[in-house]
Amino acid sequence: MKFFKTFKRSVAVPIVGSELDQQTADRLDRINRELRAGFDFIRPYQKSVSFFGSARFDENNKHYKYACEIAKNIVTELGYAVVTGGGHGIMEAANKGASEAGGVSLGVTIKLPHEQHLNQYVQKSINCNYFFTRKVILAFSAEAYIFFPGGFGTLDEFFGILTLIQTHKIPKVPLILVGKDYWEPLQETIFKDLYEEHGTISKNDMRAYTITDDPKEILEIVRKAPMRKE
Repeated sequence: MKFFKTFKRSVAVPIVGSELDQQTADRLDRINRELRAGFDFIRPYQKSVSFFGSARFDENNKHYKYACEIAKNIVTELGYAVVTGGGHGIMEAANKGASEAGGVSLGVTIKLPHEQHLNQYVQKSINCNYFFTRKVILAFSAEAYIFFPGGFGTLDEFFGILTLIQTHKIPKVPLILVGKDYWEPLQETIFKDLYEEHGTISKNDMRAYTITDDPKEILEIVRKAPMRKE
């Protein structure tokens, strides 16, 4: 495979190996700095819960309203910081609930071609260049993860953390799936196709998460979650 760099008049010139090495080193340095900044951003908040979910829900959506309520309860009853991706939809709802309850409301945003707008309820934020560093920061040292209905990104984040738990790369941390209308059909597919039909997971793997819409149960799961040490 050949690599080229372009100068004026669109003249293609091969990139030499030393230039590729430098580009790789520069990128690794950016990644390292971004992760360090993210860890430093989250570390002061010893108790936190990360919220995930669709950016497309507006304030009239039932899941938006419930995410706001749950975030308020977590702040009021437990005093935990609320961490989101800093955008709209479920992220905005969770930040809104935390902020209105007088708690800590944090956002970990991502730079996109069409710029993501930070929602107005974020008190402090950090902006990431890479999706994977953002995922690491959102997962770093949270006592629990709460997932509302979402798209590909939400599912990617859910299955990513679930895989880390399944493979014992991180301790078992509560994964709370809120919105039975969304998660129970997916659970049926996981049970029938992955477990029963193909045997690609064990029955115990499905015990790593809880599907519930009960606000008392959600609070109790978070309350009982051990403090993370990472």
